[in-house]
Amino acid sequence: MASHLFCGRVNLNILREAARKDLREFLDKCSGSKAIVWDEYLTGPFGLIAQYSLLKEHEVEKMFTLKAGRIPSAAVKNIVFFVRPRLELMDIIAENVASEDKLQPRDVHILFVPRRSLLCEQRLKEKGVLNSFTNIDEYILDLIPYDGDLLSMESESSFRECYLENDQTSLYHAAKGLMNLQALYGTIPQIFGKGECARHVANMMLRMKREFAGSQTQILPVFDTLLLLDRNVDLLTPLATQLTYEGLIDEIFGITNGYVKLPPEKFAQKKQGEGGKELPTEPKKLQLNSAEELYAEIRDKNFNAVGAALSKKAKIISAAFEERHNAKTVGEIKQFVSQLPHMQAARSSLANHTSIAELIKDITTDSWLYFILCNMVRNAHLNMPDVFSQTALLSCVSASEDFFDSLTVEQEFMTGVDTDKVSTYIEDCIAQKDPLIKILRLVCMQSVCNNGLKQKVLDYYKKEILQTYGYKHILTLKNLEKVGLLKPQSTMRNNYPTIRKTLKLWMEDANEQNPNDISYVYSGYAPLSVRLTQVLARPGWRSIEEVLKMLPGPHFEERQQVPTGLHKKRQPGENRTTLVFFLGGVTYAEIAALRFLSNMEDSGTEYIIAATKLINGTSWIKSLMDSPEENLP
Repeated sequence: MASHLFCGRVNLNILREAARKDLREFLDKCSGSKAIVWDEYLTGPFGLIAQYSLLKEHEVEKMFTLKAGRIPSAAVKNIVFFVRPRLELMDIIAENVASEDKLQPRDVHILFVPRRSLLCEQRLKEKGVLNSFTNIDEYILDLIPYDGDLLSMESESSFRECYLENDQTSLYHAAKGLMNLQALYGTIPQIFGKGECARHVANMMLRMKREFAGSQTQILPVFDTLLLLDRNVDLLTPLATQLTYEGLIDEIFGITNGYVKLPPEKFAQKKQGEGGKELPTEPKKLQLNSAEELYAEIRDKNFNAVGAALSKKAKIISAAFEERHNAKTVGEIKQFVSQLPHMQAARSSLANHTSIAELIKDITTDSWLYFILCNMVRNAHLNMPDVFSQTALLSCVSASEDFFDSLTVEQEFMTGVDTDKVSTYIEDCIAQKDPLIKILRLVCMQSVCNNGLKQKVLDYYKKEILQTYGYKHILTLKNLEKVGLLKPQSTMRNNYPTIRKTLKLWMEDANEQNPNDISYVYSGYAPLSVRLTQVLARPGWRSIEEVLKMLPGPHFEERQQVPTGLHKKRQPGENRTTLVFFLGGVTYAEIAALRFLSNMEDSGTEYIIAATKLINGTSWIKSLMDSPEENLP
């Protein structure tokens, strides 16, 4: 079930198995049949650790979502609440527990994820239900393995907490998660960091290491270096539209806990004689990770290179199926039959990703070229959905024009064009009442690229946004100012052009088909965060001291003492392994750029990526809004 966690440089399945072991131990404390009441947000992360089959083995018979009122009836001995330490959830739990049938009492347990909370326990006490719990425990789910090179804490509001609310709880969880990681994979000898939050996490780690001195696990270090990066060191990258295949899936449809939900009509398989059959109405849910061979191959490509890759795959699969005509002997037929399940899975995978690519094309570009690709795929007899029509082709043009207009403005801002005056494109978008998130992303990007906006320009944007979308968003604008995304220009000079030039953040000749630089992930823009990572590996941060001083927060280096006899002896030609931890979130385009660096022949370093959250510009801005559920037209 977790084969994709074995495939990377570091076996992240060890981390998953440790989490599963802890879960089994807790469930076994609650002897007898069980019903789990889930905090809905936790179901996705837990799904990456344990499937229902594991829960069933430990006598879990029913599962419910945490809701106000009574728990649905279930003939079980134990009710177990799996919840985040949130006061508002304690009120619901208290209501659930108070409404339990006193004539048929059941043992009630609560498991806080990732930490117990005295405040939450106090709230339960105030509600008069604290003594009703047989077990109150915590389940330390800090770093969740998403893929063979990717870990996430899925802390949904870590950036907001750190930079808006001055709450460092998520930083403590990050430090604890890194200590747990070192218990499984050995001490990380070198720690580098950039930013205030990075400094806090490193300090907490070093303090925890001193407190537990002498009780360290004797394990040969797997990681050579830990790099801690604050999200506010690079505010620009998440605001830009990601242009990798995986990045665009996330931008347009949203990837949640490794799954995406897609419009169902593109996946309808029409068979002969079923022309009038109704199209499905339920969204198509697909899991996305490197266990799927084709997805692992195309996920990090610039979207402009995906069509050719799908076309090539279609020809390979078609040729493989044609081989059946050449199978003459019993042995040859047997060999073909043994390969059939893999071939059918590859064909299904190709069909899915061709449909996804078509959905993206409808939004990002004119579909005429893509029509040719789909014809090629259909000619390979792969039963592709017949979804093209003249109407569909024409309807995508306006959407694609809007996408490219927005992208053009983004790239102008990133190259320093017209960042100091009101953008006519943003004005037009506001006049047309385009989605507020889109407006905020563009205005914030202009502000970041210009080291703030002239007061007159900033006031104009604020006035237009509030008059068009409502004065309820005044708090959101204040939030964006507070975290540094939207701010008035100070007397300080704009350092962005210097940073852009020194770190080569804009590459005019970015090769999207056969990339030779990380800038391909944004078709010209090299993510600042990843460029810093690249320079750290070679030639080192000393070469960019002046640029580092221009970026927010301190930069630092720490060394951790590795137990005697456990120093890593590197073989000739062996790559170093660096764990890059993004505090405040990471985008799929940044992940793709780091994978590109790992795969470079002369890189010398392989990267494992960790983050407090997997984000895109929309989810990031939403997390800073005070009523995100009410706003977006």
